[in-house]
Amino acid sequence: MIISASYKTDIPTFYGEWLMGRIRAGYCKSVNPYGRQVYRISLARDDVDGFVFWTKNAGPFLPHLPEIRRRGYPFVVQYSINGYPRTLEFSVVDAAKSIEHMKALSGEYGPRVPVWRYDTVVFSSETGREFHLRNFERIARRLEGSTDEVVVSFAQIYRKTRRNMKWAAREFGFTWEDPADETKLSLAGELAQCARSHGMTLSVCSQRQYLGPGIEDARCVDARRLSDVAGRAIPAALKGNRPDCGCYESRDIGEYDTCPHGCVYCYAVNNRALAQERHQRHDPAGEFLWAPGRRLKIGL
Repeated sequence: MIISASYKTDIPTFYGEWLMGRIRAGYCKSVNPYGRQVYRISLARDDVDGFVFWTKNAGPFLPHLPEIRRRGYPFVVQYSINGYPRTLEFSVVDAAKSIEHMKALSGEYGPRVPVWRYDTVVFSSETGREFHLRNFERIARRLEGSTDEVVVSFAQIYRKTRRNMKWAAREFGFTWEDPADETKLSLAGELAQCARSHGMTLSVCSQRQYLGPGIEDARCVDARRLSDVAGRAIPAALKGNRPDCGCYESRDIGEYDTCPHGCVYCYAVNNRALAQERHQRHDPAGEFLWAPGRRLKIGL
């Protein structure tokens, strides 16, 4: 089984010590976010084909990767680097540092290990079409040679996303929009051209309506890439976790509402105060990233 760590929260940035403890123990426990069933997930080497790590700041986790490699686990790092203003990402590490971390990953483990994510694409008065074209090109130029793929997705405006975006717009004095598909498809095409010029393929995550010439369907959990990294075939079935998801089957060990990065467009955080409190009260020696039944007095 491939272990995803995690599209629900940034484990490498905030919960690396916990993950290493669980790898050494050989298992962790996780809670189904809908039915609240508790699962025991093996992290033993014989049961894990590889890890996919998702992060916006690999720096705190870099010292752990040599041990993970020594233990024989192949891994891929899905690395989000947006370079957005603080009005959209309150506490994400500066993009320049993330770029250096991604170069370090590529230099140490090879360019098939890190995948750049320019994700999520948000249209606002501070991040319009021209901003994205300049910003994407700037980051792509600095990452050239460090990866062969960049994944993009456009903000999906769920109810909680709309609420958080409206709050941030009022608080920080900007406007935002969810433009027509034609606008997104046009931008995706221009970003794909830029990516190609820097040695990368552009893929789109779970939004096949934006596929076009030179744009591929993203497989963020990718058994093919992990096979290349491992130097052996990793068998896995295609089994996405939502409509249009092109991923291979995996088990995610994260927990929603635990990431304190403060990205107002994020689908995985309903309440940032709750996420911050959970992070502060997290038990790095526990079996769960956040144990079921623990109550916090945070207004929702």
